[in-house]
Amino acid sequence: MQLDFTASERAFQAEVRRWIAASLPRDIAEKVKHGRPLPRADYLRWQKLLHGRGWMAPTWPLEHGGAGWDPVKVYIFEEEAARAHAPRVMPFGVKMVGPVIYTFGSPAQKQRFLPRILASEDWWCQGYSEPGAGSDLARLQTRAVRVGDHYVVNGTKTWTSFAHFADWLFCLARTSSEAKPQEGISFLLIDMKQPGVEVRPIVTIDGGADVNMVFLTDVQVPVEQRVGEENKGWTYAKFLLGHERSGIAGVGRSKAQIERLRGICGNEAAGGGRLIEDADFARAIAEVEIELAALEYTELRCLLRDVTRGGPGEDVSMLKIRGSEIQQRITELLMQAVAYYANPFSREALEHGWNEAPIGPAYAPPLAPTYFNWRKASIYGGTNEIQKNIMAKMVLGL
Repeated sequence: MQLDFTASERAFQAEVRRWIAASLPRDIAEKVKHGRPLPRADYLRWQKLLHGRGWMAPTWPLEHGGAGWDPVKVYIFEEEAARAHAPRVMPFGVKMVGPVIYTFGSPAQKQRFLPRILASEDWWCQGYSEPGAGSDLARLQTRAVRVGDHYVVNGTKTWTSFAHFADWLFCLARTSSEAKPQEGISFLLIDMKQPGVEVRPIVTIDGGADVNMVFLTDVQVPVEQRVGEENKGWTYAKFLLGHERSGIAGVGRSKAQIERLRGICGNEAAGGGRLIEDADFARAIAEVEIELAALEYTELRCLLRDVTRGGPGEDVSMLKIRGSEIQQRITELLMQAVAYYANPFSREALEHGWNEAPIGPAYAPPLAPTYFNWRKASIYGGTNEIQKNIMAKMVLGL
């Protein structure tokens, strides 16, 4: 299998690199580089620049306003964006619900929602997990009862990332209990601004509140905001999860983090010398770089197969497992590299404009919250334990 980029792909890579260098706002890149949180306005600023260039939705077909890129071009773009410390595009609209709508939605839904996703006029969040129904989504209890031309929805969603920013929620809700659990679920689009929707933050161990509880109390959802057929939402949910997991490997982001790690290790330590000269630590960096190189080639092989099979297969679970493990390992090494200077964790140190004298080097304060934040990488998108079950059943045939 030929894994080298072609001449046209290398030319595309150069074009992407030039455009990002000229277009990415420096203040946003600096925040991303140093692990500082971005406000909603920074995400929108970058996404509108991408939309103006026609690159907001790389995988969408041309007829729906996307770039129509093949998986290799998408890979190149995402690697170059990570290399330049660009923020990720919020995935809930473009990478998750957008493909569901243009694949299974009605013409009216496509006309209503897709242009607003592309222009970042609507921010979406994902209503899948519930208390007691996370990895096993078939156990979800949020219920939607049809009353005339609308559903009345009651239930609770949890771990809802960026729900506090969101205008819309794509939600799995139970519409029937007569068949097996997977066959009684529908896929609904819910306006977050209407009565009965309440968002409460969940403060995570890094001190942030990017995830939330969402309470739905007698929320009225018009029937025309159901995607596809009633009770067939499980099919659309699996389709969406395949697209979500295919982007979790994060090879480009991990490369940028290793570059950051090498930069820190190249600085002179307090006792003299440089950490990169320590044989044991240098070996630890080399080991994770080898693992990342293996993941990169595995992802490229999967991408080339995606071109012929028309979308991600079950082997994306392998990318999700290894990608999240590598991301977590790099954050561990970053913590080790600064030793006790990573211990004084002040959330305020991450905010733009914080000007108190740091304890230790200036790059140390963001490392602890980054480490804590990435503990969730092996959970979201389906826990790694569930991914191993999928691999065993669907790929290995066990």
